[in-house]
Amino acid sequence: MTGHSPGSQQPGHIPGGGEDRWLLVAVAGLLSFVAMLDMNIVNVALADIADGLHVSAATAQWAVLGYQLPVAALLLPVGRWLDGVGTRSALLAATAGFGLCSALAAAAPWASWLIAARLAQGALGAVLFVLMPVLALRSVRPELRGRAMSVPATLGPLGAVTGPAVGGLLLDHLGWRAVFLVKIPFCLLALVVAWRALPGDGGLRLPDRRSAADALLVGAGVAALLLALTLAPGSPVWLVLALAAVPPLWWWLRGPGGRPVLGVLRATGLVRAHTAVLALAAGFAAMHYVVALHLQRDDGVSATTTGLTVLAFPLGMGLAGPAGGRLADRWGARPVAVAGAALTAAGLVLLVPLGDGWPPVDVAWRLALAGLGMGLNGGPTQALVMGAAPPDRTATVGSSVQLARSLGFTLGPALATAAWGLAGGDDGVTAGLVLAAGAACIAVPLLALRGRGPALVRETSTDAAPAAHHP
Repeated sequence: MTGHSPGSQQPGHIPGGGEDRWLLVAVAGLLSFVAMLDMNIVNVALADIADGLHVSAATAQWAVLGYQLPVAALLLPVGRWLDGVGTRSALLAATAGFGLCSALAAAAPWASWLIAARLAQGALGAVLFVLMPVLALRSVRPELRGRAMSVPATLGPLGAVTGPAVGGLLLDHLGWRAVFLVKIPFCLLALVVAWRALPGDGGLRLPDRRSAADALLVGAGVAALLLALTLAPGSPVWLVLALAAVPPLWWWLRGPGGRPVLGVLRATGLVRAHTAVLALAAGFAAMHYVVALHLQRDDGVSATTTGLTVLAFPLGMGLAGPAGGRLADRWGARPVAVAGAALTAAGLVLLVPLGDGWPPVDVAWRLALAGLGMGLNGGPTQALVMGAAPPDRTATVGSSVQLARSLGFTLGPALATAAWGLAGGDDGVTAGLVLAAGAACIAVPLLALRGRGPALVRETSTDAAPAAHHP
């Protein structure tokens, strides 16, 4: 790819002129929310889907896996592809296709139809996940990058944590098909705004043979790894499947597809930042899994009270997200990202003694503290990572950090389940929460330590121009 390809504008490039396009930043946040909402909203409807389509629970589970697997498996190949295509064309095509797949899933008369629609939607979701931070980055001046990046970085995770609650309401009042239909109005709104606000570009091009081969290799490896982690809580023997991920991923890393990705991360000193993103995501996901299960199973708390209690985390995150972006623009992305990670770690450490008889309010304020930290951390970390990306590799870097986050969300519950099972009994809750807190604590020094790559960006403010070039 060259710096003159349609998809490779400067990271600070503002489409259509010199003014900031906050409407496009809002589109990035909206689509991030919708794409992440789809990760969890279907979970609560699986039993109804199984009954409605007359299939087993295991088959119905593919309504979730059919979306999650292609999202994670295609992120890196999609990032490489998007670095050479027009942002407007890719955004319109992916958003329209995502909405269409939602309609097809809602209309599914058979399970095979539903699974096919979800697989296609997952592939389009991967495009949206990569495009959203790129769109936010290019829509404002560099000195406003932190605020812009905080919008999708905050709204995306909020979509994930509110998915079960939204899905439950729709399921109770409108049935399982409404769980898919609810995303269509958001897609239509984003299409109208993007059509009018984004300038024309060079259009789309089909992936070449090399890109298709990379997609197969990465897709096979990541899909095997995620399946192993997803199915292992039911039977640890599934962990053997993770070994199948090694050959295709190794082949890709050693080939012309993987070398440039690793080269970018090394040259920009972002390996530690990616590891921190994975650790924070794993810590959050592990905590959410353990706390919700403990409250309902061990303390006998109702589902409604449990839902309201864990809602403290996204509320804290939503409140702190905008503040994190503003602070990053004023004081620099790195110190704000570190402070947010430290606050999240503190909240999770305070949850470790969680035991029987804790009133929900004692759990809620600790979750709120951790949520405030995640809100402060999300936008600045995204700005730190994307600001270091070479101009012609913003989508590649965006896809790699999204993959790190996705792997963390999947890895967290799997590790928490393993820790709970090994500790056993009452110690299982403590073991799972220690694991979650430990993961968050690891992220703090990873973000605090500056990388030693040869092309580091200036980190005192988010308006530093990227100094790294195509490795």
